[in-house]
Amino acid sequence: MPKNDFGATVAAETTHASTTLPSSRRLLWLLGPALVAGVAYLDPGNVAANMSAGAQYGYLLVWVVVSGNVMAWLVQYLSAKLGVVTGKSLPEALRDRFGTRAGRIAYWLQAEAVAMATDIAEVIGGAVALYLLFDLPLLLGGLITGVISMGLLLVQTHKGPWVFERIVIALLLIIAVGFCAGVVIAPPEASSLAGGLVPRFADANSVLLAASILGATIMPHAIYAHSSLARDRFGSDPRQHSIPRLLTATRWDVSVAMLIAGSVNVAMLLLAAVNLSGVEGTDTLEGAHAALETALGPVIATLFAVGLLASGLASTAVGAYAGAEIMDGLLHRRISIVARRLITLTPALIILAAGVDPTFALILSQVALSFGIPFALIPLVNLTARPSVMGGYANKWFTTAAGILVSVMLISLNVVLIVLTVQG
Repeated sequence: MPKNDFGATVAAETTHASTTLPSSRRLLWLLGPALVAGVAYLDPGNVAANMSAGAQYGYLLVWVVVSGNVMAWLVQYLSAKLGVVTGKSLPEALRDRFGTRAGRIAYWLQAEAVAMATDIAEVIGGAVALYLLFDLPLLLGGLITGVISMGLLLVQTHKGPWVFERIVIALLLIIAVGFCAGVVIAPPEASSLAGGLVPRFADANSVLLAASILGATIMPHAIYAHSSLARDRFGSDPRQHSIPRLLTATRWDVSVAMLIAGSVNVAMLLLAAVNLSGVEGTDTLEGAHAALETALGPVIATLFAVGLLASGLASTAVGAYAGAEIMDGLLHRRISIVARRLITLTPALIILAAGVDPTFALILSQVALSFGIPFALIPLVNLTARPSVMGGYANKWFTTAAGILVSVMLISLNVVLIVLTVQG
Protein backbone atom coordinates (compact mmCIF):
# COMPACT_ATOMS: atom_id res chain seq x y z
CA MET A 1 0.00 0.00 0.00
CA PRO A 2 1.48 3.41 -0.92
CA LYS A 3 2.49 5.62 1.97
CA ASN A 4 -0.12 8.31 1.20
CA ASP A 5 -2.94 5.77 1.06
CA PHE A 6 -1.67 4.19 4.25
CA GLY A 7 -1.53 7.59 5.97
CA ALA A 8 -5.10 8.29 4.90
CA THR A 9 -6.22 4.91 6.23
CA VAL A 10 -4.59 5.52 9.61
CA ALA A 11 -6.04 9.03 9.73
CA ALA A 12 -9.52 7.70 9.02
CA GLU A 13 -9.19 5.05 11.72
CA THR A 14 -7.97 7.64 14.23
CA THR A 15 -10.76 10.06 13.35
CA HIS A 16 -13.34 7.29 13.67
CA ALA A 17 -11.90 6.27 17.03
CA SER A 18 -12.03 9.84 18.29
CA THR A 19 -15.75 10.04 17.57
CA THR A 20 -16.74 6.62 18.91
CA LEU A 21 -14.56 6.12 22.00
CA PRO A 22 -15.27 7.69 25.40
CA SER A 23 -13.11 10.74 26.12
CA SER A 24 -11.00 8.82 28.66
CA ARG A 25 -10.06 6.32 25.96
CA ARG A 26 -9.60 8.77 23.11
CA LEU A 27 -6.28 9.90 24.55
CA LEU A 28 -5.09 6.29 24.95
CA TRP A 29 -5.97 5.66 21.30
CA LEU A 30 -3.40 8.27 20.30
CA LEU A 31 -0.54 6.93 22.44
CA GLY A 32 2.19 4.73 21.01
CA PRO A 33 4.77 6.45 18.77
CA ALA A 34 6.85 7.71 21.72
CA LEU A 35 6.83 4.27 23.32
CA VAL A 36 8.32 2.82 20.14
CA ALA A 37 10.91 5.59 19.85
CA GLY A 38 11.59 5.21 23.59
CA VAL A 39 13.01 1.73 22.97
CA ALA A 40 16.11 3.53 21.70
CA TYR A 41 16.66 4.68 25.30
CA LEU A 42 16.82 1.07 26.48
CA ASP A 43 19.18 -0.45 23.95
CA PRO A 44 22.25 -2.58 24.82
CA GLY A 45 24.42 0.55 24.81
CA ASN A 46 22.36 1.90 27.70
CA VAL A 47 22.68 -1.43 29.50
CA ALA A 48 26.47 -1.42 29.19
CA ALA A 49 26.82 2.23 30.26
CA ASN A 50 24.44 2.05 33.22
CA MET A 51 25.73 -1.27 34.52
CA SER A 52 29.34 -0.05 34.28
CA ALA A 53 28.46 3.16 36.13
CA GLY A 54 26.72 1.32 38.93
CA ALA A 55 29.40 -1.33 39.29
CA GLN A 56 32.29 1.17 39.36
CA TYR A 57 30.77 4.12 41.23
CA GLY A 58 27.70 2.85 43.04
CA TYR A 59 24.99 5.51 43.25
CA LEU A 60 27.24 8.40 42.19
CA LEU A 61 25.80 8.89 38.67
CA VAL A 62 22.09 8.42 39.31
CA TRP A 63 21.66 12.16 38.72
CA VAL A 64 23.13 11.80 35.23
CA VAL A 65 20.50 9.22 34.25
CA VAL A 66 17.69 11.39 35.62
CA SER A 67 19.03 14.54 33.94
CA GLY A 68 19.43 12.75 30.63
CA ASN A 69 15.85 11.56 30.81
CA VAL A 70 14.56 15.10 31.39
CA MET A 71 16.52 16.35 28.38
CA ALA A 72 15.29 13.41 26.33
CA TRP A 73 11.67 14.41 27.05
CA LEU A 74 12.14 17.77 25.36
CA VAL A 75 14.05 16.34 22.41
CA GLN A 76 11.51 13.60 21.71
CA TYR A 77 8.55 15.95 22.13
CA LEU A 78 10.00 18.38 19.59
CA SER A 79 10.63 15.51 17.17
CA ALA A 80 7.06 14.24 17.45
CA LYS A 81 5.69 17.78 17.29
CA LEU A 82 7.42 18.32 13.95
CA GLY A 83 5.81 15.17 12.54
CA VAL A 84 2.36 15.99 13.93
CA VAL A 85 2.20 19.62 12.79
CA THR A 86 3.90 19.38 9.39
CA GLY A 87 3.03 15.81 8.39
CA LYS A 88 6.72 15.36 7.57
CA SER A 89 9.61 13.56 9.21
CA LEU A 90 12.77 15.44 10.14
CA PRO A 91 14.64 14.05 7.08
CA GLU A 92 11.78 15.14 4.81
CA ALA A 93 11.72 18.62 6.32
CA LEU A 94 15.49 18.91 5.87
CA ARG A 95 15.34 17.74 2.26
CA ASP A 96 13.20 20.73 1.41
CA ARG A 97 15.92 23.03 2.73
CA PHE A 98 19.00 21.59 1.07
CA GLY A 99 19.90 23.67 -1.96
CA THR A 100 21.85 20.93 -3.74
CA ARG A 101 21.63 17.19 -4.20
CA ALA A 102 25.24 16.94 -3.00
CA GLY A 103 24.21 18.47 0.32
CA ARG A 104 21.36 15.98 0.72
CA ILE A 105 23.66 13.07 -0.07
CA ALA A 106 26.34 14.27 2.37
CA TYR A 107 23.79 14.65 5.15
CA TRP A 108 22.30 11.25 4.32
CA LEU A 109 25.70 9.56 4.48
CA GLN A 110 26.41 10.78 8.02
CA ALA A 111 22.88 9.93 9.17
CA GLU A 112 23.10 6.43 7.68
CA ALA A 113 26.51 5.93 9.30
CA VAL A 114 24.97 6.83 12.66
CA ALA A 115 22.08 4.42 12.07
CA MET A 116 24.54 1.64 11.22
CA ALA A 117 26.60 2.37 14.36
CA THR A 118 23.39 2.04 16.34
CA ASP A 119 22.69 -1.28 14.68
CA ILE A 120 26.11 -2.60 15.66
CA ALA A 121 25.37 -2.04 19.35
CA GLU A 122 21.92 -3.55 19.17
CA VAL A 123 22.83 -6.66 17.17
CA ILE A 124 25.81 -7.31 19.42
CA GLY A 125 23.57 -6.93 22.48
CA GLY A 126 21.14 -9.49 21.08
CA ALA A 127 24.02 -11.84 20.27
CA VAL A 128 25.41 -11.59 23.81
CA ALA A 129 21.94 -12.27 25.24
CA LEU A 130 21.51 -15.41 23.13
CA TYR A 131 24.97 -16.54 24.24
CA LEU A 132 24.02 -16.05 27.89
CA LEU A 133 20.68 -17.81 27.48
CA PHE A 134 21.51 -20.66 25.11
CA ASP A 135 25.31 -20.66 24.82
CA LEU A 136 25.03 -19.85 21.12
CA PRO A 137 28.14 -18.59 19.31
CA LEU A 138 28.10 -14.80 19.06
CA LEU A 139 28.14 -14.81 15.25
CA LEU A 140 25.11 -17.10 15.09
CA GLY A 141 23.36 -15.02 17.76
CA GLY A 142 23.97 -11.84 15.77
CA LEU A 143 22.56 -13.46 12.64
CA ILE A 144 19.44 -14.63 14.52
CA THR A 145 18.96 -11.15 15.97
CA GLY A 146 19.19 -9.64 12.49
CA VAL A 147 16.70 -12.11 11.00
CA ILE A 148 14.14 -11.52 13.76
CA SER A 149 14.47 -7.76 13.43
CA MET A 150 13.90 -8.13 9.69
CA GLY A 151 10.66 -9.93 10.51
CA LEU A 152 9.60 -7.02 12.72
CA LEU A 153 10.29 -4.60 9.88
CA LEU A 154 8.18 -6.70 7.52
CA VAL A 155 5.36 -6.48 10.05
CA GLN A 156 5.69 -2.69 10.07
CA THR A 157 5.64 -2.57 6.28
CA HIS A 158 2.72 -4.93 5.68
CA LYS A 159 0.63 -4.59 8.85
CA GLY A 160 1.17 -0.91 9.58
CA PRO A 161 2.24 1.07 12.66
CA TRP A 162 -0.49 -0.26 14.97
CA VAL A 163 0.71 -3.88 14.95
CA PHE A 164 4.36 -2.81 14.94
CA GLU A 165 3.77 -0.56 17.95
CA ARG A 166 2.07 -3.33 19.90
CA ILE A 167 4.92 -5.77 19.29
CA VAL A 168 7.57 -3.23 20.26
CA ILE A 169 5.60 -2.16 23.35
CA ALA A 170 5.35 -5.84 24.38
CA LEU A 171 9.13 -6.11 24.07
CA LEU A 172 9.42 -2.89 26.08
CA LEU A 173 7.47 -4.50 28.92
CA ILE A 174 9.78 -7.54 28.79
CA ILE A 175 12.77 -5.20 28.99
CA ALA A 176 11.26 -3.46 32.02
CA VAL A 177 10.63 -6.73 33.86
CA GLY A 178 14.02 -8.15 32.96
CA PHE A 179 16.02 -5.21 34.27
CA CYS A 180 13.81 -4.22 37.22
CA ALA A 181 13.28 -7.66 38.79
CA GLY A 182 16.66 -7.62 40.53
CA VAL A 183 15.97 -4.21 42.08
CA VAL A 184 12.72 -5.52 43.53
CA ILE A 185 14.53 -8.50 45.06
CA ALA A 186 17.45 -6.43 46.36
CA PRO A 187 16.24 -2.82 46.72
CA PRO A 188 18.70 0.06 47.18
CA GLU A 189 19.04 2.09 50.35
CA ALA A 190 16.84 5.19 50.20
CA SER A 191 19.54 7.45 51.65
CA SER A 192 22.14 6.25 49.14
CA LEU A 193 19.68 6.71 46.29
CA ALA A 194 18.93 10.26 47.43
CA GLY A 195 22.67 10.98 47.61
CA GLY A 196 23.02 9.85 44.00
CA LEU A 197 20.71 12.68 42.92
CA VAL A 198 23.32 15.28 43.95
CA PRO A 199 25.34 16.34 40.87
CA ARG A 200 29.04 15.54 41.30
CA PHE A 201 31.90 13.47 39.87
CA ALA A 202 34.62 11.40 41.47
CA ASP A 203 37.34 11.47 38.81
CA ALA A 204 37.95 11.69 35.06
CA ASN A 205 36.64 8.19 34.49
CA SER A 206 33.33 9.08 36.14
CA VAL A 207 33.05 12.00 33.70
CA LEU A 208 33.67 9.58 30.85
CA LEU A 209 30.95 7.27 32.13
CA ALA A 210 28.55 10.18 32.55
CA ALA A 211 29.15 11.22 28.96
CA SER A 212 28.68 7.59 27.88
CA ILE A 213 25.34 7.43 29.71
CA LEU A 214 24.11 10.58 28.00
CA GLY A 215 25.53 9.47 24.65
CA ALA A 216 23.66 6.20 24.96
CA THR A 217 20.50 7.98 26.08
CA ILE A 218 19.83 10.63 23.43
CA MET A 219 20.68 9.17 20.05
CA PRO A 220 20.19 10.68 16.59
CA HIS A 221 18.21 7.79 15.14
CA ALA A 222 15.56 8.14 17.87
CA ILE A 223 15.03 11.75 16.80
CA TYR A 224 14.65 10.80 13.14
CA ALA A 225 12.42 7.83 13.96
CA HIS A 226 10.00 9.67 16.27
CA SER A 227 9.11 12.33 13.72
CA SER A 228 8.45 9.55 11.17
CA LEU A 229 6.41 7.48 13.62
CA ALA A 230 4.23 10.48 14.50
CA ARG A 231 3.74 11.26 10.81
CA ASP A 232 2.82 7.64 9.99
CA ARG A 233 0.40 7.33 12.87
CA PHE A 234 -1.57 10.51 12.21
CA GLY A 235 -1.47 10.55 8.43
CA SER A 236 0.15 12.81 5.89
CA ASP A 237 -2.36 15.65 6.47
CA PRO A 238 -2.58 16.63 10.15
CA ARG A 239 -5.39 19.05 9.31
CA GLN A 240 -7.72 16.04 9.39
CA HIS A 241 -7.30 16.11 13.18
CA SER A 242 -7.28 18.67 15.93
CA ILE A 243 -3.58 19.52 16.18
CA PRO A 244 -3.84 20.89 19.75
CA ARG A 245 -5.42 17.61 20.80
CA LEU A 246 -2.74 15.60 19.04
CA LEU A 247 -0.03 17.67 20.72
CA THR A 248 -1.66 17.08 24.11
CA ALA A 249 -1.69 13.36 23.40
CA THR A 250 1.92 13.57 22.25
CA ARG A 251 3.00 15.19 25.51
CA TRP A 252 1.34 12.38 27.43
CA ASP A 253 2.84 9.79 25.09
CA VAL A 254 6.35 11.18 25.52
CA SER A 255 5.88 11.53 29.28
CA VAL A 256 4.81 7.89 29.67
CA ALA A 257 7.61 6.66 27.41
CA MET A 258 10.30 8.67 29.18
CA LEU A 259 8.99 7.68 32.60
CA ILE A 260 9.30 4.03 31.66
CA ALA A 261 12.68 4.44 29.97
CA GLY A 262 14.06 6.61 32.78
CA SER A 263 12.85 4.23 35.50
CA VAL A 264 14.37 1.21 33.78
CA ASN A 265 17.68 3.01 33.19
CA VAL A 266 17.85 4.00 36.85
CA ALA A 267 16.97 0.41 37.78
CA MET A 268 19.90 -0.89 35.70
CA LEU A 269 22.32 1.42 37.50
CA LEU A 270 20.85 0.54 40.92
CA LEU A 271 20.97 -3.17 40.13
CA ALA A 272 24.70 -2.86 39.52
CA ALA A 273 25.27 -0.47 42.43
CA VAL A 274 23.64 -2.82 44.94
CA ASN A 275 24.98 -6.14 43.66
CA LEU A 276 28.08 -5.51 41.54
CA SER A 277 29.91 -2.65 43.26
CA GLY A 278 33.51 -3.67 43.85
CA VAL A 279 33.04 -7.08 42.19
CA GLU A 280 35.79 -8.04 39.75
CA GLY A 281 34.96 -8.76 36.12
CA THR A 282 31.76 -6.75 35.90
CA ASP A 283 33.07 -4.44 33.19
CA THR A 284 31.49 -6.70 30.55
CA LEU A 285 27.89 -7.82 30.05
CA GLU A 286 28.93 -11.45 30.48
CA GLY A 287 30.72 -10.63 33.73
CA ALA A 288 27.75 -8.64 35.02
CA HIS A 289 25.44 -11.56 34.24
CA ALA A 290 27.69 -14.01 36.07
CA ALA A 291 27.94 -11.69 39.09
CA LEU A 292 24.16 -11.27 39.21
CA GLU A 293 23.73 -15.03 39.14
CA THR A 294 26.11 -15.34 42.08
CA ALA A 295 24.48 -12.52 44.04
CA LEU A 296 20.78 -13.00 43.27
CA GLY A 297 20.45 -16.46 41.76
CA PRO A 298 19.82 -17.92 38.30
CA VAL A 299 16.25 -16.61 37.94
CA ILE A 300 17.25 -12.93 38.18
CA ALA A 301 20.27 -13.54 35.94
CA THR A 302 18.04 -15.21 33.35
CA LEU A 303 15.55 -12.34 33.49
CA PHE A 304 18.46 -9.94 32.94
CA ALA A 305 19.52 -11.89 29.84
CA VAL A 306 15.93 -12.01 28.55
CA GLY A 307 15.66 -8.24 29.04
CA LEU A 308 18.92 -7.78 27.13
CA LEU A 309 17.60 -9.94 24.28
CA ALA A 310 14.32 -8.00 24.09
CA SER A 311 16.37 -4.80 24.15
CA GLY A 312 18.49 -5.91 21.21
CA LEU A 313 15.53 -7.13 19.13
CA ALA A 314 13.30 -4.09 19.69
CA SER A 315 15.99 -1.46 19.35
CA THR A 316 17.53 -2.93 16.20
CA ALA A 317 14.10 -2.99 14.52
CA VAL A 318 13.50 0.66 15.43
CA GLY A 319 17.03 1.58 14.32
CA ALA A 320 16.54 -0.10 10.94
CA TYR A 321 13.19 1.67 10.57
CA ALA A 322 14.96 4.97 11.22
CA GLY A 323 17.56 4.18 8.58
CA ALA A 324 14.88 3.49 5.96
CA GLU A 325 13.10 6.74 6.80
CA ILE A 326 16.33 8.71 6.59
CA MET A 327 16.97 7.48 3.04
CA ASP A 328 13.38 7.95 1.93
CA GLY A 329 13.08 11.39 3.50
CA LEU A 330 16.33 12.84 2.18
CA LEU A 331 16.67 11.08 -1.17
CA HIS A 332 13.13 9.89 -1.92
CA ARG A 333 14.52 6.42 -2.49
CA ARG A 334 13.79 3.12 -0.85
CA ILE A 335 15.50 -0.25 -1.12
CA SER A 336 14.04 -3.59 -0.16
CA ILE A 337 13.99 -4.46 3.53
CA VAL A 338 16.04 -7.60 2.89
CA ALA A 339 18.77 -5.66 1.07
CA ARG A 340 18.82 -2.91 3.69
CA ARG A 341 18.98 -5.42 6.55
CA LEU A 342 21.86 -7.30 4.93
CA ILE A 343 23.80 -4.07 4.43
CA THR A 344 23.30 -2.77 7.97
CA LEU A 345 23.81 -6.20 9.54
CA THR A 346 27.15 -6.86 7.86
CA PRO A 347 29.36 -4.59 10.04
CA ALA A 348 28.04 -6.15 13.26
CA LEU A 349 28.58 -9.68 11.94
CA ILE A 350 32.13 -8.80 10.84
CA ILE A 351 32.91 -7.48 14.33
CA LEU A 352 31.49 -10.63 15.94
CA ALA A 353 33.35 -12.91 13.51
CA ALA A 354 36.61 -11.05 14.19
CA GLY A 355 36.31 -11.82 17.90
CA VAL A 356 36.22 -8.18 19.03
CA ASP A 357 35.16 -7.87 22.67
CA PRO A 358 31.38 -7.17 22.54
CA THR A 359 31.38 -4.65 25.39
CA PHE A 360 34.29 -2.75 23.80
CA ALA A 361 32.40 -2.70 20.50
CA LEU A 362 29.35 -1.31 22.31
CA ILE A 363 31.44 1.52 23.75
CA LEU A 364 32.93 2.39 20.37
CA SER A 365 29.48 2.43 18.79
CA GLN A 366 28.38 5.03 21.36
CA VAL A 367 31.36 7.19 20.41
CA ALA A 368 30.35 6.94 16.75
CA LEU A 369 26.82 8.02 17.67
CA SER A 370 28.23 11.13 19.32
CA PHE A 371 29.25 12.51 15.93
CA GLY A 372 25.65 12.47 14.75
CA ILE A 373 24.09 14.36 17.66
CA PRO A 374 24.64 17.93 16.32
CA PHE A 375 23.27 17.03 12.87
CA ALA A 376 19.96 15.93 14.37
CA LEU A 377 19.53 18.25 17.37
CA ILE A 378 20.40 21.61 15.84
CA PRO A 379 18.06 21.28 12.82
CA LEU A 380 15.27 19.96 15.05
CA VAL A 381 15.35 22.96 17.38
CA ASN A 382 15.73 25.34 14.44
CA LEU A 383 12.82 23.92 12.42
CA THR A 384 10.38 23.71 15.33
CA ALA A 385 11.13 27.34 16.20
CA ARG A 386 10.27 28.62 12.71
CA PRO A 387 6.74 29.96 12.07
CA SER A 388 7.38 29.38 8.37
CA VAL A 389 7.55 25.65 9.12
CA MET A 390 5.27 25.24 12.14
CA GLY A 391 2.82 28.11 11.65
CA GLY A 392 1.13 29.03 14.91
CA TYR A 393 2.61 25.95 16.58
CA ALA A 394 6.19 27.20 16.46
CA ASN A 395 8.05 26.93 19.75
CA LYS A 396 7.61 29.61 22.37
CA TRP A 397 10.82 31.48 23.12
CA PHE A 398 11.41 29.58 26.35
CA THR A 399 10.99 26.22 24.58
CA THR A 400 13.53 27.25 21.97
CA ALA A 401 15.87 28.52 24.72
CA ALA A 402 15.55 25.18 26.53
CA GLY A 403 16.20 23.34 23.27
CA ILE A 404 19.34 25.38 22.60
CA LEU A 405 20.58 24.80 26.16
CA VAL A 406 19.98 21.05 25.91
CA SER A 407 21.69 20.96 22.52
CA VAL A 408 24.77 22.81 23.79
CA MET A 409 25.02 20.55 26.85
CA LEU A 410 24.62 17.32 24.91
CA ILE A 411 27.00 18.32 22.14
CA SER A 412 29.60 19.46 24.68
CA LEU A 413 29.34 16.23 26.67
CA ASN A 414 29.60 14.14 23.53
CA VAL A 415 32.77 16.06 22.60
CA VAL A 416 34.09 15.21 26.08
CA LEU A 417 33.19 11.56 25.46
CA ILE A 418 35.11 11.51 22.20
CA VAL A 419 38.18 13.26 23.65
CA LEU A 420 38.35 11.09 26.78
CA THR A 421 37.89 7.91 24.75
CA VAL A 422 40.67 8.87 22.35
CA GLN A 423 42.93 9.67 25.31
CA GLY A 424 42.20 6.22 26.75
